[in-house]
Amino acid sequence: MGASLLSSTEIFRVMFIVLNTLWLFPKLASSAGITRHYKFNIKLQNVTRLCHTKSIVSVNGQFPGPHIIAREGDRVVVRVVNHVQNNVTIHWHGVRQLRSGWADGPAYVTQCPIQTGQTYVYNFTITGQRGTLFWHAHISWLRSTLYGPIIILPKKNVPYPFVKPFKEVPVIFGEWWNADPEAVITQALQNGGGPNVSDAYTINGLPGPLYNCSAQDTFKLKVKPGKTYLLRLINAALNDELFFSIANHTLTVVDVDAIYVKPFTTDTILITPGQTTNLLLKAKLHFPNATFLMDARPYATGRGTFDNSTVTGILHYEPPPKSSPSASFKNLPLIKPTLPPLNDTSFAANFTGKLRSLANTQFPANVPQKVDQRFFFTVGLGTNPCPQNQTCQGPTNSTMFSASVNNVSFVLPTTAILQAHFFQQSKGVYTTDFPTTPIFPFNYTGTPPNNTMVSNGTKVVVLPYNTSVELVLQDTSILGIESHPLHLHGFNFFVVGQGFGNFDSKKDPPKFNLVDPVERNTVGVPSGGWVAIRFLADNPGVWFMHCHLEVHTSWGLKMAWIVMDGKLPNQKLPPPPSDLPKC
Repeated sequence: MGASLLSSTEIFRVMFIVLNTLWLFPKLASSAGITRHYKFNIKLQNVTRLCHTKSIVSVNGQFPGPHIIAREGDRVVVRVVNHVQNNVTIHWHGVRQLRSGWADGPAYVTQCPIQTGQTYVYNFTITGQRGTLFWHAHISWLRSTLYGPIIILPKKNVPYPFVKPFKEVPVIFGEWWNADPEAVITQALQNGGGPNVSDAYTINGLPGPLYNCSAQDTFKLKVKPGKTYLLRLINAALNDELFFSIANHTLTVVDVDAIYVKPFTTDTILITPGQTTNLLLKAKLHFPNATFLMDARPYATGRGTFDNSTVTGILHYEPPPKSSPSASFKNLPLIKPTLPPLNDTSFAANFTGKLRSLANTQFPANVPQKVDQRFFFTVGLGTNPCPQNQTCQGPTNSTMFSASVNNVSFVLPTTAILQAHFFQQSKGVYTTDFPTTPIFPFNYTGTPPNNTMVSNGTKVVVLPYNTSVELVLQDTSILGIESHPLHLHGFNFFVVGQGFGNFDSKKDPPKFNLVDPVERNTVGVPSGGWVAIRFLADNPGVWFMHCHLEVHTSWGLKMAWIVMDGKLPNQKLPPPPSDLPKC
């Protein structure tokens, strides 16, 4: 039977209903996003820093890599073609990936790597996020050069909840090794010792004038008097939390991890690897007859060696129109900022304590008020025995450095966990017996136990769909207390509490902030302390959680959550795309 045609009267009626709907609900017309296409060619590129030229793995020959720009609600499609010998994956750090876990990117967790000559298309939608995130490689230490910003603008015609900036500027912190970072971590994993530290920190790929041979390789920001600038800060460094300050300028924090916060002013910010922070910089009203340094250097709490150097950029003002053409910035005084001491944990606690969600009608803080499952995870270092007939460079010559969650050092499988889960082929890939609390409780921040050995395995936690989770992350003193920036894939979480010493399950929860806690995807577990987070497991799939200090991830400070499908069609993970790489 053929399809019937609508009469002109019926067509008019349909058009009338559609137009009335758009008139009554104009947001429907503007909220539908568009699809943005990008192509990432993974290729080698010669780059010179510190008078040292080397071939790096890059995207499209750029270092740092290209900007991904989208609006909230847009679909992003990135075709990644691997032209190098290394296996590659790309992670879209902080993107919620609602029902698009196949595009999340961590190697052997949600996908097998993209091998030489292969192509994979990452396909995801930006949902309920606006601000700054970033993308980076998620295999071995390739993210040392494979990274770039994700700039998420509000939906069209939706303003920022703060003054509209005159200009927006990405400020990406990175780390540079003269050696090949892949060789650095390979050697460390073989000898059991700490890896060689980086040779420099960078701002937008540039080390700045405090490093050898780098005066020309300096990030410079030119501003106009009286204008407001939005600085989109990203810490893409591998192994270091960083303090950042601009001399004689106050910064206003307005957004972290692509979530608006209650604005507050500060001279200095702290940003861990994996975190992003949007700052408003209000330029001085008049030409100041000075040039200002913007510095970043580490916040270091562990016992291990670290790159104790400072990356510097330059903030200079556009001179008045009537100034002499021969006027030189070189003759202006150079003003330096004062940064906190390297191990200033009290500054870290005070700064993070100021972060609060907007928690208003337009941007609510949907903090889970009830908890279905509680978890208590210790995070920290440990040891593995040295292989037989080998001398190691770990804490002793018979041990190798390791790291763990609840004393389980995570071992990546040789096939992707998400694939094994989806096709119900978990045997030999992972087990579901990850401990929900430490198997052997001890005084976590006091005198450490004599036995520092970890267990090794590929263990996960399974959560029913829509489980409300409370997780306490507790630092330990094994091989020294240390701050650990923990990143959870696939979710934002609310930081409802934090403190020093051992978490007290009776005294601490009554002090939790369940009204306007900060919402983010990466949180620093305080050195010698704990942090409590809550999230709703409303995203089916396999979701990695790990320390964003890359050395700790390499040593095993990582685990995975499996969130089961819900009952409704829109609560289930779709099948994998046809071009999903094979192991």
